[in-house]
Amino acid sequence: MFTGIIEGAGTVKSIEKKGASGRISVETDFSIDGTGPGDSIAVNGVCLTVDALSGDSFSADVSGETLRVTTLGGLKKRERVNVERALTLSRPLGGHIVTGHIDGVGFIKKKSAREENLDIEFCVNPELMLHIVKKGSVAVDGISLTVAELTAEGFRVAVIPHTLRKTTLELKSEGGKVNIETDIIGKYVEKFLAGFLAEGKKGVNEAFLEEHGFFKGR
Repeated sequence: MFTGIIEGAGTVKSIEKKGASGRISVETDFSIDGTGPGDSIAVNGVCLTVDALSGDSFSADVSGETLRVTTLGGLKKRERVNVERALTLSRPLGGHIVTGHIDGVGFIKKKSAREENLDIEFCVNPELMLHIVKKGSVAVDGISLTVAELTAEGFRVAVIPHTLRKTTLELKSEGGKVNIETDIIGKYVEKFLAGFLAEGKKGVNEAFLEEHGFFKGR
């Protein structure tokens, strides 16, 4: 599990395809002391398992499914990527709950400066919009961002200077592809409600909430 608060950037040292799968090596700009083989690490929001380490560089195998549904298969040597190690109990959850399991790929439609911030509008597949809400959280290339506005084709965010300095967003051009992970809480809510409605019940309303004790003492 991750927070979407990017620790720093890294540089792709190599990426190779091995049949349907692949392998990536990344050198980070920050110390990854304490990381070991078998640990989870997110590269552009994609959860990978560390296989080998050398200094502040690590290597990981990439499954064919991951190459298919994310942007990792399109990375090139020396390209910059966002890196975050898995959340530990000693670190605050400063962003939101991010699993590293990508829902789909979107692209940057428009970038525009707004005072010190950078407004970025993303286009995503319509099915992903079910789990993206105004003022909610979304992970873009692993970065926890707040949705400022829903648009006809996706959503807009306002990126603060600190996030621009710590991540690769400023390096990406209009048309650039990004990994999108929607809020896991929204997915669970949808799953629970789908099961509830499948039982022939009418949905969550005042009568349902009262029946289940939400209006105790009223």
